[in-house]
Amino acid sequence: MSRFRTAVIAALFAGLSAFVTAQAQPPKEAPKADPKAPDAKAPDAKAKDAPPAAPAGDKQSFALKLEKGVPFYEEMTTNVAQQIKVQGQDLNQKQEQGFTFEWTPEKQDGDKWTLKQKVVGVKMKIDISNNPIEYDSANKNAAGAAGNPGLTDFFKNLEGSEFTVTLNTKDNKVEDVKGKDDFIKKLSGGNSQLEGLLKKILTDEAVKQMTDPTFGLLPPAPKSVNDTWETKTSLNLGPIGSYEVTNKFTYKGKDKDEERIEVVPALTYKAPTEASDGLLFRIKSGDLKSEGNAPGFVKFNSKTGRVTEANIKIKLQGTLQVTIGGTDTQVELRQDQETTIKMSDKNPLAEKK
Repeated sequence: MSRFRTAVIAALFAGLSAFVTAQAQPPKEAPKADPKAPDAKAPDAKAKDAPPAAPAGDKQSFALKLEKGVPFYEEMTTNVAQQIKVQGQDLNQKQEQGFTFEWTPEKQDGDKWTLKQKVVGVKMKIDISNNPIEYDSANKNAAGAAGNPGLTDFFKNLEGSEFTVTLNTKDNKVEDVKGKDDFIKKLSGGNSQLEGLLKKILTDEAVKQMTDPTFGLLPPAPKSVNDTWETKTSLNLGPIGSYEVTNKFTYKGKDKDEERIEVVPALTYKAPTEASDGLLFRIKSGDLKSEGNAPGFVKFNSKTGRVTEANIKIKLQGTLQVTIGGTDTQVELRQDQETTIKMSDKNPLAEKK
């Protein structure tokens, strides 16, 4: 197999893992509150990791608390290890993707809040078959950055990107995101072909989920210990394909001073049905599934009204039929991914200096 095709395959899965990262976050939709349910009450303060079933009516609320003009910060780190096999050749790849976001509540209108989301830090480390590429917005002279100017510019353009997000705190749902067009122009760097491709991939729904890694982790309705619920969603990424996502949640009760939710995600990939204009390859068919995932967790502080930490692990494996230059190639993939989210009142980048 030519080096060109090998490079395209590696680039393909670098892109796929990035979109799986976004999809690994539990979606925003959740069951509506039972109108007959009694008012929410705080759970027993003595509840531990494996609490007894709560008495009827003893429910915990997961209400968000925001204050106009007071920013908070979010760190999201995703580690991906891929084992790719193409015509008997192994293409192992490791990635570490890190983003730091600044959130600033700007305006409240009833249950709806307008927030400004800004990317204040970007850190990438990609190793494709022992060829490392690194970028750190806090250290732009990191090893590997100078040798990949195109990729470095792409990462650099992520930094400083802003979105205006409309959040409905009644059901913890992002209803609208503004700034997508400016974001796409900034990422494309004047490349009209790349801009056209990004417009197909970064749909309105994709951008909503991209800007919503923590709000959608919470149920809008109060929950009793051991309550379970399930959500399903799908996201079409145009020529990349689509993902069907099922998440199973269980409220586990108190974990020290925080509420703990267990989440088990499952993904199923579907090949694209539209033309892959702008890509060097076409995904002809695919059978990728995520099964046997270990439970992840979400921690919520009811005093601050915010998620403090989340950790989600997901395994994805299967095959893809990829067409490159008129030649069909079968690709085998096994991917292990772990995403960690931490929230704080102070900028973690300033604290690290």
